[in-house]
Amino acid sequence: MDKYGIIGYPLGHSFSRAFFTEKFQREHIDAEYVNFEIPSADMLPGIVQTNPNLRGLNVTLPHKEAVIPMLDELSDEAKEIGAVNVIRVRDGRLKGFNSDIIGFMDSIRPLLKPWHRHALVLGTGGASRAIRVGLQRLGIQWTYVSRTPAPGRLTYADLTAELMEHYQVIVNCSPVGMFPHVDACPDIPYQLLTDRHLLYDLVYNPQETLFLKRGAEHGAAVKNGLEMLHLQALASWRFWNE
Repeated sequence: MDKYGIIGYPLGHSFSRAFFTEKFQREHIDAEYVNFEIPSADMLPGIVQTNPNLRGLNVTLPHKEAVIPMLDELSDEAKEIGAVNVIRVRDGRLKGFNSDIIGFMDSIRPLLKPWHRHALVLGTGGASRAIRVGLQRLGIQWTYVSRTPAPGRLTYADLTAELMEHYQVIVNCSPVGMFPHVDACPDIPYQLLTDRHLLYDLVYNPQETLFLKRGAEHGAAVKNGLEMLHLQALASWRFWNE
């Protein structure tokens, strides 16, 4: 029986095991999906050695960058982003991929309107890199927003009415608003949102974050990260089997 799994720490929040276990049962695939909860990415070679039937892994926090030196090859997207969330194991060689770009682009594309040409990316952590590349590929110019000032970035205090009218796509790449901190939201001027804005939140638990709720109250189109998560998982399966 082929084996697939996920490495990360902690893994209590991961939806991948349930997704793939259901997929394998539904499609009568003779495989299993297991959680490898490892505090250090240095434990990856041991997992590969002790699981000879391992065919692929998902990678989640905090190991998306730390695993890279242990891989034999990287896809172009993984090189560009500098992070890996899928590993294919084949003939003893490990190849790293990144499915974040595909998941994000395919998820947000149906909501885009002709006037959605400029985006604010809230947060500058690892997740924001893939979003930045995805926006570029969609022809959307982006600008980072963070709490701390830095060259080429905006702070939340910088978001004037003029800027909010210019940037009509807003993507939350920060964990703000994620369960259990459901009463928190990014500090943007929600009163300046209109029905021409699109708010996208990578957070999917809760399904309606306060960020999205406040956006919808002002007529903005809104979407959470759940479909992106499903699309990422399906992309993982393609990478493992291509």
